[in-house]
Amino acid sequence: MNSAQLIDGKAAAARVLQQVKVDVASMVADGIQPCLAVVLVGEDPASQVYVRNKILRAEECGIRSLEYKLADDIGEDELLELIRRLNADREVHGILLQLPLPAHIEETLALQAIDPGKDVDGFHSENVGGLSQGRTVLTPCTPSGCMQLLHDTVGDLSGKHAVVIGRSNIVGKPMAALLLQAHCSVTVLHSRSQNAAALSRQADIVIAAVGRPRMIDASWLKPGAVVIDVGINRITEGERSRLVGDVDFDSALPVVSAITPVPGGVGPMTIAFLMKNTLIAAQLQAKTHAKSEAPCPSIS
Repeated sequence: MNSAQLIDGKAAAARVLQQVKVDVASMVADGIQPCLAVVLVGEDPASQVYVRNKILRAEECGIRSLEYKLADDIGEDELLELIRRLNADREVHGILLQLPLPAHIEETLALQAIDPGKDVDGFHSENVGGLSQGRTVLTPCTPSGCMQLLHDTVGDLSGKHAVVIGRSNIVGKPMAALLLQAHCSVTVLHSRSQNAAALSRQADIVIAAVGRPRMIDASWLKPGAVVIDVGINRITEGERSRLVGDVDFDSALPVVSAITPVPGGVGPMTIAFLMKNTLIAAQLQAKTHAKSEAPCPSIS
């Protein structure tokens, strides 16, 4: 039986966070405190857990965190006004608007209101467009974390055939763009794809991000493929509830060369790259402010 490598997302995230902590300390020594503002609208229990974990990680990295808990019935204009204030605050370097939002608030409008330079989720259209053009921008945290896991596991990705299963704006599309930047040949599979399993079997790398528990089994995978499972699905078996991925882990394990477990794979990387994006945003803003405040050369 093939002995597949389990890709340890917890260990990889710890390495990312440790480097962020070192770099944040260097900025603090220079008089700049990286700061992340987290905006939570409503009482969604899962969102509250996510926000709590993000703030905890920020504190561990030395990043100052600001939390804004807003009522479920807050007006759209009120939320947009808060975002405008955070955009204008030079002591705030990153803004995270926790999704989902209540139905009466237009999600796209709220996300577009965030300054692209403070958009640590990488969802603003300016950052999305920049990513597709290969420019250096803030990129979505989950795909960025997946890329780190792939580089750690595979090394040079140039020339590899990567299949992305799922085409969401949050994972699938930016994942494909990042893989293209790494010089992969990229195929994106989705609900309208024909012969999806056969196409997936051609891939050296499979990114599963479709949101359907255990949909991808061994019949979708080429022997020796590297599998990154982004899915986090809660299922009930008997009286027990547990988390599984989009990949049928037990079926895939004898076939693949490396695979992320669920939980403990991609999940920890998402928060780690949120911290890294906050640091990057702070560094870029510090450079911009330094240039804008530099004295003009005198003319004699």
